[in-house]
Amino acid sequence: MQESTSPETYELLRTSVREFVSKEVMPLASGIDKQDEFPVDVFRKMGRLGFLGITIPEEYGGSGMDYVAQAIIEEELGYASASLALSYGAHSNLCLDNLYRNGSGYIRDNYVPKLASGEWIGSLCLTEPGSGSDALAMKTTATTVGDRFVMAGSKTLITNAPYSDLFLTYAKTGESHTAFVVLGNDSGVSRGAKFDKMGMRGSPTGEVFFDSVELPENRIVGEYGKGKDIILGGLNSERVILSFIFIGLARRALELSLKYATERKQSGKFLYQFEMIQEKLAYMYTRYETSKLLADKALSALAADPMNSLSAAATILHVAESAEYIAREAIQIHGGIGYVRGSEVERLLRDAILGQIGAGTTEIRKHLVSLALVKNYKSNNRIPD
Repeated sequence: MQESTSPETYELLRTSVREFVSKEVMPLASGIDKQDEFPVDVFRKMGRLGFLGITIPEEYGGSGMDYVAQAIIEEELGYASASLALSYGAHSNLCLDNLYRNGSGYIRDNYVPKLASGEWIGSLCLTEPGSGSDALAMKTTATTVGDRFVMAGSKTLITNAPYSDLFLTYAKTGESHTAFVVLGNDSGVSRGAKFDKMGMRGSPTGEVFFDSVELPENRIVGEYGKGKDIILGGLNSERVILSFIFIGLARRALELSLKYATERKQSGKFLYQFEMIQEKLAYMYTRYETSKLLADKALSALAADPMNSLSAAATILHVAESAEYIAREAIQIHGGIGYVRGSEVERLLRDAILGQIGAGTTEIRKHLVSLALVKNYKSNNRIPD
């Protein structure tokens, strides 16, 4: 990856993404939600523009940038369509970036370019029916049979699963965990029905089943038995990068609220002239700004230490709670019209709720933050900078 990128390059990227979002995503955002339809053509176009492989070196078909660039894309997509941003993050960060960072030369040569270009769509397969928050308690196994591995089990609540060509899949291998590349057309791989979700509609979520799927040794991602480190490092990256979806969503909710408050009159006064509305706008903005500051700090921490669970968990804890708060207050400002199905602020609230569930629930994040704080204090007698 590129070690340093100039501020001007980041701004050019943001301008490019905003133009793309304005032209290609905003006009579709409402329909994506109403029809619960994944915009495959738009997604593949993102690949051709270099967005999907933003953190992948150019020699493998990527753009050679970094997590800051990926966060910029997530924020701008989240502003228009959080569901498309979620599918983007699942493909670009959870699957593709993980695959490149931990994959062998064979994996990088054969799979990374197809995912970076958008020819293939990817998923991360970690969550199971009986082990949501406790991801390491998975039941899916990969047993050695001769010179191959035989995978058996299932995964659930997998983003992009109904469309994915490649699954970065974790399985128990004896007492340890190992990551594998599983292809959608491998014998023994099947998919369940797409889930009909409350929010993030248009980001397809489903089940994947592995019925004695035979995998050659070159499908191992990283070292055999070292999957736990990939899981934990990947979760930290996921929590930081996906936070920017909800920063984008919060920005949109705040802008819509300001627009409505400056145009709508009640009892002969504009809404913004009422002190209660002023208080709402003030707190919404403050939560939005603190979310950005914390997320930017976490991006820097992620580059320095991918295993920094304190920074990652604290960031998505605050950002997700703030986004839901801002979206809920946006509905209060809009009143009854904001509660009507099909209004944009109603969609924003439904989408925001996932922020406190995905990538580890709010409760798990609090647990991680408190444990990391105690551990750090015992070692240094202070809180980390």
